[in-house]
Formats: sequence, structure tokens, C-alpha cells
Amino acid sequence: MNKTFASIITIGDELLIGQVIDTNSSWIAQELNKIGVSVKHRVAVGDIWDDIWKALDEETAQTDIIIITGGLGPTADDITKPLLAEYFGGKMIVHQPTLDHVQHIFEHILKRPMIERNAKQAEVPDNCIVLKNEKGTAPGMLFKREGKIFVSLPGVPHEMKWIMTNHVLPLIPQLFNTGFIEHRTLLTAGIGESFLAELIQPFELALPAHIKLAYLPNFGMVRLRLSGWASDQLVLKNELNTLFSSLKEQVKEYLIIDEDLPIEVAVGNLLKARNETVSTAESCTGGYIAHMLSIHAGSSAFFTGSIISYANIIKEMMLDVSHETLTTVGAVSQEAVTKMAESVRKSMNTHYSIAVSGIMGPGGATNEKPVGLVWIAVASANKVVAKSFNFRFDRRRNIELTTTNALNMLRAIIVDNS
Repeated sequence: MNKTFASIITIGDELLIGQVIDTNSSWIAQELNKIGVSVKHRVAVGDIWDDIWKALDEETAQTDIIIITGGLGPTADDITKPLLAEYFGGKMIVHQPTLDHVQHIFEHILKRPMIERNAKQAEVPDNCIVLKNEKGTAPGMLFKREGKIFVSLPGVPHEMKWIMTNHVLPLIPQLFNTGFIEHRTLLTAGIGESFLAELIQPFELALPAHIKLAYLPNFGMVRLRLSGWASDQLVLKNELNTLFSSLKEQVKEYLIIDEDLPIEVAVGNLLKARNETVSTAESCTGGYIAHMLSIHAGSSAFFTGSIISYANIIKEMMLDVSHETLTTVGAVSQEAVTKMAESVRKSMNTHYSIAVSGIMGPGGATNEKPVGLVWIAVASANKVVAKSFNFRFDRRRNIELTTTNALNMLRAIIVDNS
């Protein structure tokens, strides 16, 4: 049994100049992976006829499924439909059900006249299968050639997702014997990628050919992912589970969580399981830790609030950091963050708290306190742990690293209290 491969081609000048971030490819790849399809290439091209044509030729030669997004709008730069008509040897026609759908949207939903440009959304190549777009005016299109399928979708994410979910993903297993793809993921901290690779090298070298190990470093942590493909899902699951148990044992000193979850979700799950709460006192991160804790649904069960004490006067007035501390050792100090953590925990009556103060850059540094110096404190009812870090990146990355390390320190103190 051979693997089924897919290519994703995204079309639009806005993608190439960075004006729009391509989230479509990521979502499509994840959904294809769930049904056993391996994405071989992701290609971005501009609104240029020859470039799109060349991309189609190259990807057709290498993969079984080609998913195309973008270029289906009513403006002059949207050239995907006429190009596909020519590529597959068809001609443009008006698809009456789509025209009726577009008219309904304008007359009954938008309540404004439909102009000729809007009506052009109903024009499609005569040799495609039209995929109805319930969420917009541009339909999807499916072509078949020599055992391969080509799917053209709108670039608007919610429209693309609706067509993929309702028309494309259910069809693929009917046309291809895709097999099964499984992943097992864990998160480590406190060890660099190269040292981690050295530690588990014998394990990695012994992996069978159909199972791969990936290293995914980010913000001072390394995610390890085992991925396998097989025709028998149960056999693959059992094999991966055995290997994953062995991997966890080898990295147990650095293991944070054995699920594919961001650290803020892992921490939130720990707190919810214990019916416990946390608050934050943030200076240099400006509320970013609170944002990460509260961005996921259900966070009200464990996160109570935050004091953004960016200015020293707020540290004094609301967090009881003494004026003497601020004028002697300064706001970026163990003394300051310890008091911040203790005060916010007591004032918000939470089980735990996080406090941070640092110099994110590019300005504000001194010889004693360079850009990237951060103090983090985490408090419980009977313990405060404070630690300094020296990050060396730009302002945004320093904020993100501070947040990740603060959440990991919180995770550690929660586990210690259990």
C-alpha cells in the first residue's frame, strides 16, 4: 500500500509580500493528516498566470491531491477560474444554481442590488464539479485527471473550511486508500535541542523506517513528535504507544507534558483538575501572561485577574513594593518580584501567583542590567520561588520567552504542591 500525497498551492500577491498570513495551508494540512494524507509540498505563488500554471505542472507530477486556495474573487487579479478552465481544456459557463445562490445572498441577506461583477462568481469551467459555498459567493471546484484530483477553494478562511469539511474531506477516503497517520507529542524544558538529540540518539537510530522523530524547538522548550504511517491503524497505535513510553522514560528529567498542548493549556488543566486559581502581577510583559492564560475557553475557572504594574508608582500603590526597594535594588530585582507575587496572590485571594519585571529592550538597559534581564517569581501560600533570566532577543521574543518560562515555573510549583 502506497502513501497518498497532497500539495497545497496558495495564490495571491498579498501572501508573498507578507500582507496576509497564510493560515489556510496550516489548517488544510492538519485536516488532511487526520485522514491519512501526507502533505508533500506547500507552495505560494502570486497572481501570475505562468507561475500558477508551472506550480500546477510541478505538483501534479509529484502528488495525488492538489488543493488550491485563492484567486476566485470577482476582480481582475482573480485569475484562477479561467486558468483552470484552460488547464483542463474546458470553457467558462454560468452555473445556474450558483447564480441563484449569489442572487439570494444579495437580495435577502445583504439587501442590496447584485451587479454584473458579482454575477461573474457563478461562472465556472464546464468540466469541473461545482462545490457549493454556503458561506460565500465563490463556489469551490473539483477536477479529476488520471486518477488525481484538483480542488480549487476560496481564500477566505471560513469559506474554505466549510467547503473542505463538507465536500472535500469526506470524498478523499472514497477515492484513495489513504492508510493511517498517527502522532505522539511531548514537551520538554531545561535542555537545548542539540543536547536533547545527543541524549536520545540511540532511541532515534533504532526507530523503524515508517516512524520518524521530529524536534520542534520554541521559546526555550523543545517539543518531540513521533509520527508514523501504516495501513493498519491498531497496529500503528500500539507500536507508537510502546515507543512513546520509552521516549518519555528517556527524557523524564525534562518532561513537562506528554500531550500536544501549549504550555498555558497544560497549566490551566492542572489548575482546573485541582480546583485552584492563579493571578498575575506583570511589569515588562504588560499583561501578556494574563492574555495567554485567558485566551482559551474555560479559563475563568482558574484565572482571576492581573495587575499591570508597568510604572513603579503602581508597584508601590497596588503591590506594596517599597519605595526603598525600587530606589536601591530597582524594579528588576528578586526583592521586587517576590513582593509583587506575594501581594497580588493575597489581594486576589488565589492559590498561586506569577510576577515578572525586566528590561525588554531595545532601550532601558544599564551596565548592571542589560536588555533581556528578567526576574520571575511564582508564589503559593507557603512558598515563593524567584529566578532571573538573561534573554538575548528582540522585544517581542523576550516577552514571549518570559511568559513561557513564567508558566513553566508555575507548572513546577503546582506539581510540587500536589
